[in-house]
Amino acid sequence: MGLPRRPKAGIWLWRFPPSRWLAEYQPSWLLSDIVAGVTLAAYGIPVSLAYAGLAGLPPQVGVYGYMLGGLGYALLGSSRQLAIGPTSAISLMIAGTVGAMADGDAQRYFQIASLAGFTVAALCVIAWLFRLSTLVKLISDSVLVGFKAGAGLTIAMTQLPSLFGVAGGGHNFFDRAWAFSAQIGQVQYIVLLVGIIAVGLIVLGERLAPGKPVALGVVALAIVAATILGLPALGVPTTGEVPAGLPTLGGPALRLRDVEGIVPLAAGCLLLAYIESVSAARTFAAKHGYALDPRQELLGLGAANLAAAMGHGYPVAGGLSQSAVNDKAGARTPLALVFASIALALCLLFLTGLLENLPKAVLAAVVLTAVYGLLDFPALLRMWRLSRLDFYAAAIALGAVLLLGILQGILLAALASILLLLARVSRPHVAFLGRIPGTNNFSDLARHPENEPLPGVIVFRPEASLIYVNADAVMETVLTRLWQADLHALRLIVCDLSASPYMDLAGAQMLHRLHGELVGHKIGLRIIGAHGAVRELLRADGVESKVGRLDRTTTIETVLRADPQRP
Repeated sequence: MGLPRRPKAGIWLWRFPPSRWLAEYQPSWLLSDIVAGVTLAAYGIPVSLAYAGLAGLPPQVGVYGYMLGGLGYALLGSSRQLAIGPTSAISLMIAGTVGAMADGDAQRYFQIASLAGFTVAALCVIAWLFRLSTLVKLISDSVLVGFKAGAGLTIAMTQLPSLFGVAGGGHNFFDRAWAFSAQIGQVQYIVLLVGIIAVGLIVLGERLAPGKPVALGVVALAIVAATILGLPALGVPTTGEVPAGLPTLGGPALRLRDVEGIVPLAAGCLLLAYIESVSAARTFAAKHGYALDPRQELLGLGAANLAAAMGHGYPVAGGLSQSAVNDKAGARTPLALVFASIALALCLLFLTGLLENLPKAVLAAVVLTAVYGLLDFPALLRMWRLSRLDFYAAAIALGAVLLLGILQGILLAALASILLLLARVSRPHVAFLGRIPGTNNFSDLARHPENEPLPGVIVFRPEASLIYVNADAVMETVLTRLWQADLHALRLIVCDLSASPYMDLAGAQMLHRLHGELVGHKIGLRIIGAHGAVRELLRADGVESKVGRLDRTTTIETVLRADPQRP
């Protein structure tokens, strides 16, 4: 697909995503977008009902999020296949946080959940203005694996009581597990049977018809069976009455200062939403060969959350599962989200009466099968084999979610990512080089013990930028190697900076200190391989005047040949 021409209206219109994909729109795409939209709506109805229940909100609120969030994202999002709606992790975060803020007041609970959506939208605009989209790169993939596994287990534990027909309870995974185990003797077997059948049908259906709205078919079948068999009269909990009609639009009923802790909650929701949305959107952008704008995604998510909150919904995000459904159904542009919203609006107007007898155990089955993909235990085992540091970071994230909940878990996971980054940077590998036999090339003696040591010379190469967090560690490593050598035989130390693309003043001061240590032992210091910006810093800080001329052409071999004491 070629690059679209820039609209004549100017750069601001060019930055308006619909101006790009509408300029390329082909009539043959319309039917594909309509089919994808209807399919996405069919997928979204049972999922949104289930996630609204998970969030502790009325079932129709989840549908509002799918309907209005998709319209907002279609206006400002840069992905053409990303589908927007409530997600399991954000729903559980709302349930685990808003309850304490509402203090038992159901109306206030509803208002705070909606205020969180408005706050997420505001934070998206702030993050866009300050170009904060790059900050999510600080959260490593290994931490996300652990976080998703913890979130999946926590969400599953919230749904097991509904599947077994018991009350449940507890504040975190372990509390819920303990309460569930204590109530297992009170299981309602008819509820459990309904739930197991629903899980089995969904799993079987997704294997036989991948990408199809299998969950909707199971929901429809469950409603028919519950009505014919009179399951509500037998004590099977059902959804109950779902109000018909479209949501009324309005602003927030509460102000930010009225709700303590709303900003941390919204920040956690934004972090989750942005990471999940951009990860999914990049997958489909690469598949279909168009450019994704990560910064523009902040505006797309902001518009989606603003629209959802205007309809009294709670925070929404893009998800991989619903986006995969949208893509497999043939979505070519965000117009598919518009058609999905139209289909959902029709359902809210005319079909809500059919949901009254829907067993809650079936909704639990929908959630359980949806979050199964979060549990990537093979990835954890792979980390254990290949990188223990990554495994420990993932384990911290997993444990934080299980112990503290989704909100605190994602914040601690973000902190773990930053600490992991600092740990890696603060103790870089310092390679001590030897000559590759028969050549004028040099490589790490630790990795290649067959290399030839250089008599009277130590060559070291820090394999990271030299900055304040690691300068002392590099200095310590080099000095340790010096004290292990025969100082009387040493005449030259060569610092190879070819693997250090950046240096701050702390790195330059480390070289000053190293020079000072060596001068007392009448050992020379030379620097080679410094990048342009590093050379400029070393010249400005006076290092060049101590170690000799810094240039692009000097190599280890030329330094050795110029050594007047060379044997």
